[in-house]
Amino acid sequence: MTSGESGTAPMPPWDEGRRRFLTQASTALVGSALGGCSFGALNTPSRAAPAPALKLEPLRASRDRITAITVCTRPFRPQGPRLEVEPLLGKTIVHNYGHGGSGWSLSWGSSAIAGEKALATGERQVAVIGCGAMGLTSALLLQQAGAQVTVYAKELPPNVPSSLATGLWTPDSRICFAEYATPAFKDMWQRMARGSFATYQKLLGLPGTPVKFTDVYFVSDSAQMPDRALAPSDPRPRFAELQRELTADLMTHGQDFAPGSHNLGARYLRRYSLLMFNLNGYSRMLMSEFRASGGKIEIEEFHTPADFARIREKTLINATGYGSRALFGDQSVVPVRGQVARVIPEPQVDYGLIYRDVAFVPRRDGLVFQVIGENDYYGFDDPTVVPNRAEAELAVDTIAGLFNPA
Repeated sequence: MTSGESGTAPMPPWDEGRRRFLTQASTALVGSALGGCSFGALNTPSRAAPAPALKLEPLRASRDRITAITVCTRPFRPQGPRLEVEPLLGKTIVHNYGHGGSGWSLSWGSSAIAGEKALATGERQVAVIGCGAMGLTSALLLQQAGAQVTVYAKELPPNVPSSLATGLWTPDSRICFAEYATPAFKDMWQRMARGSFATYQKLLGLPGTPVKFTDVYFVSDSAQMPDRALAPSDPRPRFAELQRELTADLMTHGQDFAPGSHNLGARYLRRYSLLMFNLNGYSRMLMSEFRASGGKIEIEEFHTPADFARIREKTLINATGYGSRALFGDQSVVPVRGQVARVIPEPQVDYGLIYRDVAFVPRRDGLVFQVIGENDYYGFDDPTVVPNRAEAELAVDTIAGLFNPA
């Protein structure tokens, strides 16, 4: 087992994934119930003035333009992320993993909590295990607090699961089961989400565009958006729905486009502006900043906690993601498979689409297509990492079909 975030990745998933946000955003951002994602008629006259004409740049996406298919294993824990201090074999371990599909989205806020716990030991030489979203942000925040930091990992970006995430800001994507969303947990989640969001605002407009806002359109064949909630008879636990708690001051309101006001035929659209990460450039920026501030990186692989005896630091932040299941024997970590198809980039395409359980994001390093399924159990408890070509082609065909004559 590697010392970094185990698995291979998409995603995002939607990773920092990301399906919970996509399946709930339309509801959350207009202040209605998140769980069912039922939006009501999109062409209700009382909503607003007619939308302006909208012409989306047609995609050239097709099966023959697929350049890569990647799979990751997102680390979901029913009770939510693990941010605990554990004395172990003469070391102090601060855990920072188990964020489901919200890794990038919550990274700065979660790592701030982990960093505080690490510095509370009094040590100023701290090790970070893993070099994904949580590892890099933990390392940088520790440096900013005056610590000397060494990152130990088997693999570095772009060869870690975090680098394969979808790249949208989705702070409650399978973050925990609803039964564990206590007031104390919600307070912690708010701190993580708001702290991360505030940091991302400071990265807007930087060279390389590590972070930007992009328009994402939820598309329906009827005036009623699909209901993505579990059926009442479904015995499986519900996932926590927290996105609506950010609606008032962080999220934008949607704008509706009825048939005839856009170029996607007889369909109904709802538009939101969402944060998106240029993950390759963003990861390079974080790595460069860490090294420029005196940070060290050592290539190491750890199989058991006993292996930590060979490193000099007494305080460690464990940011190994799904790898913690094997490394620390944490069987509460549930794998959630996420696959994305990467297609030749089109710089002129600057919008995303969600349609028929498929998501499309216009990444600069390649258009990203992903089957997200009808609810959050798609890919749940599936540790397989072998790419599925048929699934990738379905994702591309579904979105490309929006631009084909009916």
